[in-house]
Amino acid sequence: MSFRGKRKDHSSDASDVHAPSMKTSKFSTADDDSDDSNDIVVCEISRNRRVSVRNWNGKIWVDIREFYIKDGKQLPGKKGISLSLDQWNTLRDHAEEIDKALGENS
Repeated sequence: MSFRGKRKDHSSDASDVHAPSMKTSKFSTADDDSDDSNDIVVCEISRNRRVSVRNWNGKIWVDIREFYIKDGKQLPGKKGISLSLDQWNTLRDHAEEIDKALGENS
């Protein structure tokens, strides 16, 4: 009798050890029912891009992110950036220089 292709009996606990873990989203959306969703949508830049202010891990972030629709829900995508308050203040302080550079290049 050949043993090829036959399974050995293992307890269910041993087989569960190698089961892949479930993926969860890093970002909460306004559609979530969780209490930790503290996003304030400041503006919609385009149909699928928005700027929001969020409180995550006890820190405040300015989040500029693309969203996509899946199963009727708008979810955050990977494309985007979250700026700390220091980074946001640095960007805001250089807004005039950015506008000037844009004017020179257009």
